[in-house]
Amino acid sequence: MKIWFLTGSQGLYGEETLRQVAEQSRRIAEALPLAVEWKPVLTDAAAIRRIMLEASADDTCAGVIAWMHTFSPAKMWIAGLDALRKPLLHLHTQANVELPWSSIDMDFMNLNQAAHGDREFGHIQTRLRVARKTVAGHVSDPYVAGRVLAWARAATGLAEVRTLRLARFGDNMRDVAVTEGDKVEAQLRFGVSVNTYGVNDLVEAVDAATDADVTSLVKEYEELYRVAPELLGERRESLRYAARIELGLRHFLEGGGFKAFTTNFEDLGGLRQLPGLAVQRLMADGYGFGGEGDWKTAVLLRTLKAMAPGGGTSFMEDYTYHLTPGEELILGAHMLEVCPSIAAGTPSCEIHPLGIGGREDPVRLVFDATPGPGVVVGLADMGDRFRLVANEIDIVTPPEPLPSLPVARAVWRPRPDLRTSTEAWLTAGAPHHTVLSTAVGAEELTDLSDMLGVELLLIDAGTTTRQFAKELRWNQAYYRLAQGL
Repeated sequence: MKIWFLTGSQGLYGEETLRQVAEQSRRIAEALPLAVEWKPVLTDAAAIRRIMLEASADDTCAGVIAWMHTFSPAKMWIAGLDALRKPLLHLHTQANVELPWSSIDMDFMNLNQAAHGDREFGHIQTRLRVARKTVAGHVSDPYVAGRVLAWARAATGLAEVRTLRLARFGDNMRDVAVTEGDKVEAQLRFGVSVNTYGVNDLVEAVDAATDADVTSLVKEYEELYRVAPELLGERRESLRYAARIELGLRHFLEGGGFKAFTTNFEDLGGLRQLPGLAVQRLMADGYGFGGEGDWKTAVLLRTLKAMAPGGGTSFMEDYTYHLTPGEELILGAHMLEVCPSIAAGTPSCEIHPLGIGGREDPVRLVFDATPGPGVVVGLADMGDRFRLVANEIDIVTPPEPLPSLPVARAVWRPRPDLRTSTEAWLTAGAPHHTVLSTAVGAEELTDLSDMLGVELLLIDAGTTTRQFAKELRWNQAYYRLAQGL
């Protein structure tokens, strides 16, 4: 995916000035910390409308950055802005950082007019109620570059979810509320297509994996992970079956063009193990996943992985608390399915009993998450709208080893503190399944929610339960009113 860089000017200044505008515009575009496709300087309404239509129709264009290098009369932009169907960032910058005080003249002033050219552009965007992000400052400023990059990541996530296909193997866990949701509304709002397939359709793909491919994949496991001795000896067949599940899953997902999926321990059909190792490795390769049929979290996970490829992002669940006063922590995990992209060190490949599901002992990767700042975010269907709830956190090393907990896990300290965080989370009706990420933060999530037109509630260091409750009431009023506008 690429971001298109558009520069506004007008024919009034003459060819020489426009050549300088183009040269300086290219330099600004090249200084941005992302893949940018620079477009020729725009000076008339027809060209502006045409480039906006092209951007909207180009599947490789994730969004558009616009900068008014000189004064570009904004009525020229009305038809183009009205036609644009991609995310828009208004970059309020200029070619130079410092003014050349001793030599500045009217030629310089005529060339460098973004200070009021962008105000003209800002006016017409607001007049037309154009949704956009505005970033002011020179592109050499790391803060400015970071904000632009956050927007570009969100635009990439939006492009991904717009065409995402998700396969559900089986249905949701019985009697669970928060994993339910309106799939038609999700396709209308996000673009994602969510459909269910029989588990035995997957079993056919698993059984079709060749012994040679299984042997090759098991060898890869042995090279990448610390494989438990029993999986190299008397329980090697369990490891081979785990490899067979991975091969079958990959074949099914690749064949159908799916980039996200769900499983459910209550509906395993002819599978001998609940998929654990296979799910973990597919997540590490960028697939979205949700346990117990939780397709909304699978959609969210794939979207965030597309926003920051290769970063630490995983399916997660708040499991239990450490409530010692002043030392409160959350221990997050799941039955098997935590992505090794968040692992600290080399994961251990192990096999242990699983008290639910009624099948053979499943193989899984066991590890602790890498310490550092991060975020957990959940997506819930509130009936009249979707709601994102995010909590900034600090992942920490477990205070003590966990030798008897044979699953991948993360331990974190929520901001501002556990009491405020959990009270706000519960009040918001947020889900127990989440996405944990150290690669995507609050700004990217804010930009993504704005692009999707979805509510976002952020719990951070400044959150208080009183103010959070007010925000919930304000949001309720806003979204009810917005439906009728």
